[in-house]
Amino acid sequence: MEESQVIENGSSAKGKEQQLSQAYWSLVWWKFKKNKLAIVGAIIIILFYTVCGLFAEFFSPYRLDYQSNYLEARPQPLVFKNPDGNFSLRPAVYGLDQQLDLVARTRVWVVNKERIYPLSLFVKGQSYKLLGLIPMNVHLFGVNTEKYPDGTVFLFGTDRLGRDLFSRILYGGRLSLLLGLIGQFGTLLLGMVMGVISGYYGGMTDILIQRLVEFFGAFPDIPLFMALAAAIPVTWSPILVYFMLTLILVFIRWGGLARQVRGLILSLREREYVLAAQSAGASDRRIMFRHLLPGTMSHVIVIATLMIPGMILSETALSWLGLGLRPPLTSWGVLLQEVSAVRIIRFAPWQLITVPFIIVVVLAFNMLGDGLRDALDPYGGR
Repeated sequence: MEESQVIENGSSAKGKEQQLSQAYWSLVWWKFKKNKLAIVGAIIIILFYTVCGLFAEFFSPYRLDYQSNYLEARPQPLVFKNPDGNFSLRPAVYGLDQQLDLVARTRVWVVNKERIYPLSLFVKGQSYKLLGLIPMNVHLFGVNTEKYPDGTVFLFGTDRLGRDLFSRILYGGRLSLLLGLIGQFGTLLLGMVMGVISGYYGGMTDILIQRLVEFFGAFPDIPLFMALAAAIPVTWSPILVYFMLTLILVFIRWGGLARQVRGLILSLREREYVLAAQSAGASDRRIMFRHLLPGTMSHVIVIATLMIPGMILSETALSWLGLGLRPPLTSWGVLLQEVSAVRIIRFAPWQLITVPFIIVVVLAFNMLGDGLRDALDPYGGR
């Protein structure tokens, strides 16, 4: 009889705990849905990671290494006309002709409105491997080259080597966005571990870790980036450079998160359930990572979301300065570094089209982070 009552009490307590947990996350989801800006930010981020991170080869009309004869060609405007010049719901692009600019003494590409190339969905083009595994040659859109052999589609124009900027932005977004995620994961791992150790043990351990954080925080970002990036040998492969840059960003950014986690642990370690675990003989590792650290996760999730844009901007700044990723790797920072000359800004300003993409992603992450910060405190006044 007593055993059955114990089982019933245990099951009822577990059921109440699950009910309370479900109620909390239901409130979080309900409050998050009310924030329209956060929803928009989440949709934009999902779209970018889907289009750029997973299926860049499918959504781009050309491969990353494709070079055309249209060097620094201006963007081809979209029109809704058929080849006869009449209105059509099917989008098309004008052709491009090369002319000589007698003022700038350069060859330029101008729009030829007499040549119209209709766009098609799911067209056959250059072969690639979807997700690096599945051989395919179908692209989301493009010009049917079987019907229009000289047809091209450069929505954002081309660079100095004749490469399609739209395709390069999609491929470049893959590296920049993934570096933000991988770098933030490493920052979370190192920052949470160092923060929970500092806050739980206190004393000399806390002093050493906090002085280490202050030591790294005392250096200006750009000189520190330059010193660390200069340590990367030029003979390394692009993949090694990519992972080393990720480690450099983790090495620099973990201090802020560790300090915030430390502050949360200082308040949580005096709670009754922590004292009960200590009285029961639980090890320090179990108390830190099983009881204390989960209590900081709501705060850590918000911090991580807001820090990912910083990772992306840091990679962009390093690559723009020539200290980060280098060709043949392509990221948004590499694209900006290639157009940093004054001549590009003067004669080919469309090559700066990468900047709006960076701004949109950073704003989307900030909107999502603000929404999560409010939603994870559903009992707050906001």
